[in-house]
Amino acid sequence: MRILVADDLKRVRSAIRLMLETLPGAEIVAEAVEAGEVPDLIAARGPDCLLLDWELPGLTLMGGAPAWIRTLRREHPDLRLVVLSVHPEAEHPALGCGADAFVSKTEPPERLIEALRHLDTELEPVDRLPIASRG
Repeated sequence: MRILVADDLKRVRSAIRLMLETLPGAEIVAEAVEAGEVPDLIAARGPDCLLLDWELPGLTLMGGAPAWIRTLRREHPDLRLVVLSVHPEAEHPALGCGADAFVSKTEPPERLIEALRHLDTELEPVDRLPIASRG
């Protein structure tokens, strides 16, 4: 699975990189620190999955996270979208606007790996089964 990580915090991107070393077949193909970088990186790198920080800088310029996720879903229907956030209340809006999964940044690292495994092995792009965080 080719992954684009979009988070403005270097420590979060580094932690995700370390976590993904335990997931066979996972490869980070690009990293973005603000929303404006993401469309070009999707076009240039062709990721299978986008790990998107719900509060990524620049999302307000794109109409906010929900509007942008709906746009990404329309423009890239096969792209798996996993929303990451420290705010559990973002779960329902994220899943409601088209994200495939929501993972809280406060959950154990295994939760992200579990979500990615599920998306990579069990879902076809046309089958959307949200994975919500459990707490």
